[in-house]
Amino acid sequence: MEKIGILTSGGDAPGMNGVIRSVVRTTISKGHEVYGINNGYEGLINGEINKLVESSVANIIQRGGTILGTSRSDRFMTEEGLRRALSMIEVFGITKLIAAGGDGTLRGAQNLAQRGVDVICIPLTIDNDMGYTDYTIGFFSAVDTVTEAISKIRDTTESHGRAHVVEVMGRNCGDIALYSGLASGAETIIVPERKPDFEDIAKRAILSKKRGKRHHIIIMAEGVGDSYELAKKFSELTEIETKVTVLGYLQRGGSPNILDRMSGSVMGHNAVEFILDNFGGYAIGIKNSEVKVFDLDEAVEAKKEFRDDLIEVIKSISI
Repeated sequence: MEKIGILTSGGDAPGMNGVIRSVVRTTISKGHEVYGINNGYEGLINGEINKLVESSVANIIQRGGTILGTSRSDRFMTEEGLRRALSMIEVFGITKLIAAGGDGTLRGAQNLAQRGVDVICIPLTIDNDMGYTDYTIGFFSAVDTVTEAISKIRDTTESHGRAHVVEVMGRNCGDIALYSGLASGAETIIVPERKPDFEDIAKRAILSKKRGKRHHIIIMAEGVGDSYELAKKFSELTEIETKVTVLGYLQRGGSPNILDRMSGSVMGHNAVEFILDNFGGYAIGIKNSEVKVFDLDEAVEAKKEFRDDLIEVIKSISI
């Protein structure tokens, strides 16, 4: 009998509970035991590990957050912390490990795999910044949340004839800004991957205003810089009153949408099936609408491709 451990690590994202539920119930249905590791890699170091049963994951698929808790562990990045984590795996008899999270979780899983742990990683982050998979669980739920917020901001912005800068999450990857901007009909998207041309942005806004448009929505990823400074610069260039909303942690919360519930359920199930039949050192993901398994080292090194084509779509239809 195998003892499979499951942890969620890094920033929380809608869909984490669906993954946990799928892993727990698939493992038990295959005749094996499953253990929940609380608070990510930090909890692994501390031995915060408990056996889970079917009822442990009842009524959670629709809930945001993670019932296991999560954290970012600086200790896990040290040799001492890693040794402690390995000793806890041995103490609790964990034979296989499933780690769900973002880029940091992926690299943590790689460190464990290099030391002989059978581990598979599930991509779970709102940032959508993992290059080996087409999308990450949690991303589209966050985009839904942001899109709804932008729609409400547009109402008040148009009423007053203003511009509005909406800052969203995305330190190195601007996908939340890009996708929510397209879905909400925003006029300008500013992301870390591409240097903004403020003169062109201002020119387009002025022309739109002359045509009678009463609003200009700018979606800015947090990694670009200071949203208040950007709003000030835009206002100076256009003479349009400009307000700022920073959406912040609102983007992480809330019930996962249908896609993230389905993706979490399928990837959790497939991760268990794969790791039961194979050694560790893999990551599961989505390519061309199919769930696939990737070598963990290759997954870590995969570079995220930016969708310049979507920027062109936004420019064409936001006049």
